[in-house]
Amino acid sequence: MSNMLTKFDNWLTGNAGPAALVIREHLMPVEGHDGVLFPPTFAAGDTFPGGYNVDVFDDGKNVCLIDSVGSQANRIEPLFMDGDYARLVPQVVIEAGDVKVNLLEAGHRGGDAIVRCTSLQKELQAAFRSVLKGDAWALAKIAPTSLVFGVWDSRDTQAKLPRLIASTVRAFDVRRLTRGAVYTPPLDYSGLEVFSEEDKTKAEGDKKSPLSKRGFVHNPASGSPGGVIATGGIRRDATLSLNALRLLRAGDDAEKAVILRRYILGLALVAFTHSPWGYLRQGCNLVLDPDKPREFVEVYGDGRRLPATVTAAEALPYATAAAGAFGVGENRTLAFDRELAKKDVQGDPAKEKKGKAGRKAKNA
Repeated sequence: MSNMLTKFDNWLTGNAGPAALVIREHLMPVEGHDGVLFPPTFAAGDTFPGGYNVDVFDDGKNVCLIDSVGSQANRIEPLFMDGDYARLVPQVVIEAGDVKVNLLEAGHRGGDAIVRCTSLQKELQAAFRSVLKGDAWALAKIAPTSLVFGVWDSRDTQAKLPRLIASTVRAFDVRRLTRGAVYTPPLDYSGLEVFSEEDKTKAEGDKKSPLSKRGFVHNPASGSPGGVIATGGIRRDATLSLNALRLLRAGDDAEKAVILRRYILGLALVAFTHSPWGYLRQGCNLVLDPDKPREFVEVYGDGRRLPATVTAAEALPYATAAAGAFGVGENRTLAFDRELAKKDVQGDPAKEKKGKAGRKAKNA
């Protein structure tokens, strides 16, 4: 057996290896430390009023979410669609008319509705049932990144696998800015008798007016979110949980379990050493802060933090060797099945009835 294949075996079994790999990177806007960056905006819900996600503490300090765990995962996962990385995982493509969707682009991965609505439905369901019995081998043959970035088959078997990789970008002690703008139409459409002067007067400033929505009248926008200045810096924290990786099993077959863990570790190392920051969205283009060193460490159960040295260039050969030993699942092109989708929308009445009975008994 090659040294390449066994070089990280001490991470795969027992408790002697590190609990996790941790990366901490300090970032800054391309404009500089005091540059304005735009966080994501979120819809209102529960007690959240909508807008930027900023947590304020009793001492007045705050933390602003710049990129969530889910968003970071969705930025990294499509890496496996291209070049040498594409050979590491099965390429499962769903065709719906002129639209093609790679499973690597689906938000819920192996648990997404889009793959349930194909001929792969039963095979994937069986794979999730095997996960419930402690065997992730079959799922790794179909959707191995579901084992890296986590999956929950919440609409069917309820099988759940945790994320091995968690990455988040946050800004600290931010100052919020606002901005204003006004749209000025190139023509006086009321003067051209497209509509009346009275209609024009009513529509200006009314964002819900059809004339305003379609761009026929002046449309001012004031006090809208204008980004933030991160006076306390911007930081990406990423973790690859080796403790969680060691929980992966292939039933009672210890030898197959090691082969499976090597394969998933290879994929995880490729994903983990890839940097999913840079251009996150309009107004949020980040680079490494040259004044603060990047931290990459192995963290052990006793608290020791030792330097980690795995690079992206080293991760790919290991992942390739591990994928070869595991045997990457087959590439598939599947047709979206409208009838399966209609049936899935209706749900399973028997399961729903059983669930309601269970909840009723619990609350009795």
